[in-house]
Amino acid sequence: MAARFFLGVAEAALAPGFALITGMFYTRKEQPIRQGAWWLGNAVANVIGGVVAHGIGQITTSPLQHWRLLFLILGAVTSAYAFVLYLVLPDSPTKAIFLDERQRQVALQRTIHNKTGLMDNDTFVTSQVMDALRDPQIWLLVLYTVSVNLANGGLTSFSSIVVAGFGFTDLKALLIQMPVGAAQLVFLLLTSGLASIIPSSRLVLMIFNTISSMVGMIMVYELKGRAGRMGGLCLAAVFACNIPLSLSLISSNVGGFTKRSVASATLFVAYCVGNIIGPQFFLASQKPRYTTGLRASLSGLALGAAFLICLLVYYISENRRRNRLYGASPPLSLDEELREDLSGKTDRELTDFRYVI
Repeated sequence: MAARFFLGVAEAALAPGFALITGMFYTRKEQPIRQGAWWLGNAVANVIGGVVAHGIGQITTSPLQHWRLLFLILGAVTSAYAFVLYLVLPDSPTKAIFLDERQRQVALQRTIHNKTGLMDNDTFVTSQVMDALRDPQIWLLVLYTVSVNLANGGLTSFSSIVVAGFGFTDLKALLIQMPVGAAQLVFLLLTSGLASIIPSSRLVLMIFNTISSMVGMIMVYELKGRAGRMGGLCLAAVFACNIPLSLSLISSNVGGFTKRSVASATLFVAYCVGNIIGPQFFLASQKPRYTTGLRASLSGLALGAAFLICLLVYYISENRRRNRLYGASPPLSLDEELREDLSGKTDRELTDFRYVI
């Protein structure tokens, strides 16, 4: 329990931090595929993780338990790479050691028209925290994230047990989970790529992924055959591909660096809350089918789809309201951005800000 706690502590800053950094270096149009690129590691890990876990499970010469070996081996690799990132990964374009001064200015200029603010003075703006707490888009994303992660918490904690309930041994169940990662990989490449190519498609693609997961969850719940239930489990996991898309909504649609930082952190807290609540519905008395857990997961996905539809309606209506009141949104030059002190303003304060859908 203590090891898992500290694993969570170490992991807590990853998704919010990577999302913030991605938003600093790339334009709104470029962000979905870039957010998906670093999240791709999660899908790849799900594919090869089964092989690694199975291989470690074959070790018979170590006095340590297999789960301890798994933590030690993967933890050592992760810690070593974290040291590399500490040295080379910048927290803003102006501090990128792999860019010269001219390239840093170009990187800064490219993202000015995002109108989401820059971390140019390392200050924390309290008023932006209050703005984040009053922003409907953030709360809709939070409610969506909690809802769908009822399924994620259950599937992450119990997927190997659920698969074993299909009739596989424990070690084979680890290998059989590889197609789950492969399904996430395919949907991630498809949806993040389409979101970068097709304008105003992010929320539609997120709704598509969520509904696809609902179909998969129904297959796991209703079907009797192993092949059909395994196919359903693969499909049920694709809602996780929405994580980079939801983070791209934060990095594209939340103006003000402090507000964006708070929004990213709040979204990850919601992710954790959903993962805490989800496993509570998987009752030991109901194994191996876990009917209550599957029903709760399906209900969470349905609620998540509803919250995404509400967010889509909010963005469309807010953009129309601003166009009606202030006219079309004009682009800003670097001089204009600095003159208006964009870094200190939020999306709700900028009359020329329009939300990406």
